[in-house]
Amino acid sequence: MTTTTRTPRRPLRRPAAIVAAVATAATLLAASPASAAVEPEPVPGFPAPTSHSQQAYDPTDDFTAKWTRADARQIAAMSDPTAPSRANSLPEEYTMPTVPKDFPDMSNDQVWVWDSWTLTDGKSDQPSFKGWEVVFSLVADRSLGFDDRHTYARLGFFYRKANVAERPANGGWTYGGHVFPDGASGAIFEDQSFSHQTEWSGSTRIFDGNKLRIFYTAVAFYRNEDGSNRKPYDPRIVQSEGRIFADENGVWMSGFRDQHDMLQADGTYYQNGAQNEFFNFRDPFTFEDPAHPGKTYMVFEGNTAAPRGERVCTEDDMGYRPGDPYTETADEVMDRGAHYQLANVGLAVADNAALTEWTFLPPILSANCVNDQTERPQIYMKDGKYYLFTITHRSTYAAGVDGPEGVYGFVGNGIRSDFEPVNRGSGLALGSPSNLNFATGFPYAPDANQNPGQFQAYSHYVMPGGLVQSFIDTIGTSDDFVRGGTLAPTVKVDISGSNVTVDRSYGTNGLGQWADIPSNYAHDIAAAADPRPTR
Repeated sequence: MTTTTRTPRRPLRRPAAIVAAVATAATLLAASPASAAVEPEPVPGFPAPTSHSQQAYDPTDDFTAKWTRADARQIAAMSDPTAPSRANSLPEEYTMPTVPKDFPDMSNDQVWVWDSWTLTDGKSDQPSFKGWEVVFSLVADRSLGFDDRHTYARLGFFYRKANVAERPANGGWTYGGHVFPDGASGAIFEDQSFSHQTEWSGSTRIFDGNKLRIFYTAVAFYRNEDGSNRKPYDPRIVQSEGRIFADENGVWMSGFRDQHDMLQADGTYYQNGAQNEFFNFRDPFTFEDPAHPGKTYMVFEGNTAAPRGERVCTEDDMGYRPGDPYTETADEVMDRGAHYQLANVGLAVADNAALTEWTFLPPILSANCVNDQTERPQIYMKDGKYYLFTITHRSTYAAGVDGPEGVYGFVGNGIRSDFEPVNRGSGLALGSPSNLNFATGFPYAPDANQNPGQFQAYSHYVMPGGLVQSFIDTIGTSDDFVRGGTLAPTVKVDISGSNVTVDRSYGTNGLGQWADIPSNYAHDIAAAADPRPTR
């Protein structure tokens, strides 16, 4: 949900020989054992990435890893400066395969669909429930314009039979309707004079039996008729408990009337509305950490707490190695306006078994003077490593750094680590096809020279086995484009050490089935059908 835009930068121009150097270095790195500590050689004309140890710290420690300017500039270092109009300038191994325009709609024209997530357990595995797969999505009525959806979003759900070999083109999902009763999510706001009230992304956990807890972002807007704010919008991280039921004909839910207002941005670790009316605070993802039994943690999107425009970036945020000839100083980049971008990934710990009371901990990652949004963060564990995945837009990068829409990843030895950005220290894990030599444009007005896939998919969610789901935003360029509002084909990434690469052997040339979100085990509950409610 983009809240900021910026003026496109001028194209990068570098000798073609550098492109070959990048490709050679990337090949050597990909061939290295996952456990080897390989420092990538800097690309001529670009700085070396920051050195990160991956060292784990206690979750309560006051240590925040940094996605630095030196790290983020590796993305441009990997970009081909000779890529012509509408070509992809980024390495194919880090690029999502091209999504075709003739996509099916998973909702059968009932609702717009965008940010989506699965039914999960504490380990982030994806159970089926009584033979059904279940997915939760932000939805809005299709009578609205696609770009109006954010202020009218509701949490909806879909279901389909599990373990079906051949699916219909649209994934075989049935829309189950809204999750929460009308008005439930708005009741938590003390000031009921909001102009709009909406529900934004989160995560859903299943517990013993059929108990569900949904963690999400309830939002109230206080806007004048001209669209300006009469006071800052009010996002809150909320939990609601309900029940899930199923029979041979489908899935339904009940409860979710009670809403627990758990966290509001504190202005100490996480920027709040008094500091910046455009602050980001949303997208809770909860999980259990085997290194800390009995504890439940949450990651979420935030911004570094500081008044908007305050010059808070430091030399540590720059991250350059001593003597690097391509160093920027903090003052230099702040003079260019980069201090308006202050993304971070927050951490909180649950204080009770019902998961309704939480305590903020310091952020686990900051991107000061690098980017303004680290949306929908999640912790993914593999081979003893902890991966922090998040998503961001090209339009939210700070001046002087650039990267595509898509997934960004960081690897460490614990949930609080000196996280190393994946893929040559850049952080880019899975980008939409993009050309960094040309202007960005907008989803509703793609640039004529930009790759047609730049806005093809967003809000990626990394699932067990490296499967990745996202929604379709816009496919095409200014003279010929279509808007989305449904889920994209599933793709797969191979995750090994600090390398995350697209598996082109998955599906057809790397594209799996449309809206394919498979469960990976069956929830432990009797398969007997539940009685349908009567009215």
